[in-house]
Amino acid sequence: MAQVVIALGSNEGDRLTYLGEGLRCCMQLAGNSSGQPLLKSSVYESEAVGPADAPFLNAVAAFECLLPPERLLANLKQTEAAQGRDFSAVRWGNRPLDLDIISCGGLILDSSFLTIPHKSCHERAFVLMPLAEILPAWRHPRLNQTAAELLGQAPKMQVYKTALLW
Repeated sequence: MAQVVIALGSNEGDRLTYLGEGLRCCMQLAGNSSGQPLLKSSVYESEAVGPADAPFLNAVAAFECLLPPERLLANLKQTEAAQGRDFSAVRWGNRPLDLDIISCGGLILDSSFLTIPHKSCHERAFVLMPLAEILPAWRHPRLNQTAAELLGQAPKMQVYKTALLW
């Protein structure tokens, strides 16, 4: 079993409800019978990256996972589709739910369909801020830097902790 870190995002519809659905599905897929994550960040709002035209709500969850990473990814994509994500749409466009595997223990994996740690996590303030909140000692397996250290080097963007509860 490994500690998995998942980034959750939404910029369509009832964004907070989609984040909640993503969290519930992640916990079910991870095989955690308690239904509660080990760690769950606050909700953050950020500007969109790429062609998306609406702001995102973002969060990070960390939990113990029984599934191999490739199977977890396939299940996360099924969850996104079940929540209305259209994979034929423009890349980085608007989406009701986005679930990304950020890390899986200290695993380093490069395959044709999965890279762990997530190939852009060290450049995304909307991932690094909530990650630093819940796992201040987390280190990027390739760069050997904490989320806070990476956040100081990441491209600047507006990311705000919200008062929303989930």
